[in-house]
Amino acid sequence: MNNQQLETQDSTRRTFAIISHPDAGKTTITEHLLLFGGVVRQAGTVKARKTGNFAKSDWMEIEQKRGISVTSSVMQFDYAGKRINILDTPGHADFSEDTYRTLMAVDSAVMVIDSAKGIEPQTKKLFQICKMRGIPIFTFMNKLDRDGRDPMDLVDELESVLGIQAYPMNWPIGMGKTLTGIFDRYNHRVELYKHGDESQMVKLDDNNNPINDDQLAEDDQFQDTKDSVELLDMAGNKFDEDKIATGDLTPVFFGSALVNFGVKTFFDAYLKYAPAPSPHKTEEGNLINPDASEFSGFVFKIQANMNPNHRDRIAFVRICSGEFEKGMDVNLYRTQKKLRLSNVTEFMANTRENVKTAVAGDIIGLYDTGNFQIGDTIYTGKQPVEFEKLPQFTPELFVRVSAKNVMKQKSFHKGIDQLVQEGAVQLYTSYTTNDYILGAVGQLQFEVFQFRMKNEYNSEVNMEPMGHKIARWIDPDQLDEKMSSSRNILVKDRHNQPLFLFENQFAMRWFKDKYPDVTLTAKL
Repeated sequence: MNNQQLETQDSTRRTFAIISHPDAGKTTITEHLLLFGGVVRQAGTVKARKTGNFAKSDWMEIEQKRGISVTSSVMQFDYAGKRINILDTPGHADFSEDTYRTLMAVDSAVMVIDSAKGIEPQTKKLFQICKMRGIPIFTFMNKLDRDGRDPMDLVDELESVLGIQAYPMNWPIGMGKTLTGIFDRYNHRVELYKHGDESQMVKLDDNNNPINDDQLAEDDQFQDTKDSVELLDMAGNKFDEDKIATGDLTPVFFGSALVNFGVKTFFDAYLKYAPAPSPHKTEEGNLINPDASEFSGFVFKIQANMNPNHRDRIAFVRICSGEFEKGMDVNLYRTQKKLRLSNVTEFMANTRENVKTAVAGDIIGLYDTGNFQIGDTIYTGKQPVEFEKLPQFTPELFVRVSAKNVMKQKSFHKGIDQLVQEGAVQLYTSYTTNDYILGAVGQLQFEVFQFRMKNEYNSEVNMEPMGHKIARWIDPDQLDEKMSSSRNILVKDRHNQPLFLFENQFAMRWFKDKYPDVTLTAKL
C-alpha cells in the first residue's frame, strides 16, 4: 500500500481496552460487543459456570472455573465499517502489570463503573495510567437494572475523585425495578427499557417532550429526568471533541450490560468519537506515524498454551506503522536478528484465523519458538526502531518453588520458563544453590501459576511462602557475598543480575548504614 492507502485503512481501526474494578461488568459488555459484531450468537457471562455458557473472552480454564478474568484477551471483528480490536483486561489488582502493558497497546479505553458502588480502588489506579498516557476514556455506568446511587452523585464522584470533566451522553429514567429507560441527550430521544425485548426508541421535540407517546409524557420519573437534563444543559460541561481526544473529558453512558440495555447506543457513539491509531513514541523520543511506509510494532504480551493440544506460544504484537504482509522479513531490535513472519494469526479470544495483511492499530499473534520477549520491537527498513519500554513491577510477595515429582523435571522447567516469559510471575534463583524463587505482585498470581503448571504442563509444584520482601538490585562490582544474611537474601534475576530480598524497611536501612557506599536500586 502507498501512504494514502495506509492512511485510509488506518482510519478504520479502533483499538481499545476495557478497564474496571473486578465484578463491575466489563467482560459482560465485551460479550455484547462481540454479539453486535456477529462473532457470537449468544453472549456468555462470567457467572454462568452452572450452565457452561462461559464468557467468550474468558478462554482460560481457571477463568471459567472461578468466574474472573486473569489474563488480557484479544478480540477482533468488523462492525459499522470499522475493524474493532478489543483488549479485555483483568480487573483484579494482582494482575495490574498485565493490564498496564495492555494499555500501552491501545488508542482509547472504556471504563466500566458499577452504578451501585461508584469509583473503586482498581478503577482509580487504571484511570491514572490512562491519564498519564493521555488516552481518551469513555465511561459506562453499568448495572442500571439494579438499584444504585443517584446519577448526579456518580458523575460528581467521577469528576472529583478522578479529576476529569464528564459529559453525560444519556441520563437514567428510574433505576432498578423502576427503570423506564434512558434520556439520550446525544441522539435527542428516549430509549425505553423493555425487559427481555429490544429497546424501543421515542423521538423528542425541541422542548424535550416525547412525540406520540402520551404515557411517557405523563410519567413522573420522565419529568424528573427531564429536569435533571435541563440542569445539565445549563450548568454542566459542554460537549467538546478536542477534550475527549486528549483525555480531559469523558463521555458518560448509563446502561446495563447484563440485560443488554444501552450498550449498542454507547458503542455506536464510541465509534464516532474514539480515535484512530495514533503515533507511537520511541525510546529516543521520536514519534512513528501510523501511515509511515516501513512496518513496525511491539510485543506487549506473550501467552503459552492458548491451544493446549498444540502447546503453542503466541507473541501479541501491536502494529504501529506500515503494513504487515504474510511471509515478510522483520528485524528484532533486541538481538538485531532477521525473522520471517510466516505463521501469523488474528484472534477471537481462544480461536484464531491466519492473517495475510494487517495495518496500524491491528493486533496480530506471532507463533513463537522463544525468539520474543515482552517489550520487543520489530521493524523493517534500515533505520533501527525501538519503542519505549513497557512497565515492569517490582514483586512484593515471594515463594520458593520446586517440583513435587523429581522425575518430571523437564516439564517443570519448561512450564516455569514459559510462564515466566509471559510475565505472569518473575523468576529468581538463590545465589549459591540456584533454587527457584518466584516473585509476584499478588497472591492470586501464585495460585494461577500453580493451577496452570498442573493443568497445562502436568507438573505439580510445592510452593513455600517467603512472605513480603523488598527487592533491591545491586551493582555486581559492588557485591560481596558476605553482605547476605537471613534478613537480606541474595538472589539472581533471570538475567543473572544480583539483588537482595530485604525482610523489611528496617533491614534495608541497617544494610545502608553498614554499607553506605553501596547503591541499591528498585527496577520498576
